Amino acid sequence: MNRTEQDVLDFIQENDVKFVKLAFCDALGNLKNVSIFADQLESIFEKGMPIEEEAFDGIASYERGDIRLYPDPSTLHVLPWRPQHGSVVRMYCHLMHADGTIAECDGRVLLKNAQDRLSKLGYSCIIGSDCDFYLFEQDEKGKPTNIPFDNAGYLDAAPLDKGENIRREICFNLESFGIKPSSSHHEKGPGQNEIKFNYNDALLAADDLITFKSTVKSIAAINGLYASFLPKPLDNEEGSALRVNVQLKKNGEKLDVNSKEVKSFLAGILNRIAEITLFLNPTPNSYDRFNYATAPKYIGWATSKFHQVIKVSAHKATINSADPACNPYVAYALLLFAGAEGLEKNMQLTDPVPEIITTANEMNYKALPLDLGEAIKLAKNSEFVKMYIPSKHLTQYIEYKENELEDYGMATSKEKFLNDKYFGRI
Repeated sequence: MNRTEQDVLDFIQENDVKFVKLAFCDALGNLKNVSIFADQLESIFEKGMPIEEEAFDGIASYERGDIRLYPDPSTLHVLPWRPQHGSVVRMYCHLMHADGTIAECDGRVLLKNAQDRLSKLGYSCIIGSDCDFYLFEQDEKGKPTNIPFDNAGYLDAAPLDKGENIRREICFNLESFGIKPSSSHHEKGPGQNEIKFNYNDALLAADDLITFKSTVKSIAAINGLYASFLPKPLDNEEGSALRVNVQLKKNGEKLDVNSKEVKSFLAGILNRIAEITLFLNPTPNSYDRFNYATAPKYIGWATSKFHQVIKVSAHKATINSADPACNPYVAYALLLFAGAEGLEKNMQLTDPVPEIITTANEMNYKALPLDLGEAIKLAKNSEFVKMYIPSKHLTQYIEYKENELEDYGMATSKEKFLNDKYFGRI
């Protein structure tokens, strides 16, 4: 909905709104927010809300108070799980410096730039998401454990599937945000679930994913559970993927998935996928998922399985390599930039990868990065990445990831490192 600032102020006055959450993502894709009293909002629309650099994991070196939040009125929604009298609303924010210039760390602006790049070529892209997550029990102090909520498997039904009622509650709450779930079910792992939601404009799709993760975590907590979006929370069990469904449009009309333009778009993504993997799969744990079972390994596409980077079906193309730990604004932006390059250069899509790759023909196919170190190296040396991610932001993000990799390498227990750093946060 294209609300104006005045529309928001009127809504707040008419609906007994007491608090406003000003929300944004840090460089790592973690949701952050500042709560204000509703009567402060008019001033915040005009002057912004100053925040300190400590809010931004993954980047630093901003002067204190130099970043300001400016709410985007089109993103206004009431938080449905909060009280309806004296209610709480949330808006996503643009990030700007005190002098009015755009902050380099604003992923929403980066994604908007990617949309504009496609638009100049005469195209647009809508995105739908299939996102996996695990539900774990909490201990008596409310801290997450690694005990799955159930031991059900793929598409199992209640009562074996204990997550059915929670998924339904999540879906009802998502509808309050204007997000339309298309299906939900139990996934392969114990306590693992998947909810699919419908397509949206790329920027709104990234907003939707952040809202989805926040909703899942909030409803899980209300039910005494912990929801984890860690890519591989359990050894010897299925990892959690973020499947990015893309549909290319020209003049507002969806293009057939087998059209020349869509094939060039997908060829552009495959051409750059290794260089941007760091931003689609940002943690050491992401590569534990790559090295297990059905996760993609080779750079290519297919029509029948999710084992390849891209699956092409009758009506859509799905990028399978991303995981829920990514910052969706940056991840989606780089996918769109890569696809736009494919369109501009009229890239040709290679033949599909066979369902079974044998030792004899394995050398014919390039693989995704094997670990975080390789992904960092590819991104650090990528002229493509440097072209689109602002230099200060990129330098600090790479440095952060290199330090993280060093700490991971020095850890006496890799499992404890991942548990301490990620399990309770992602």
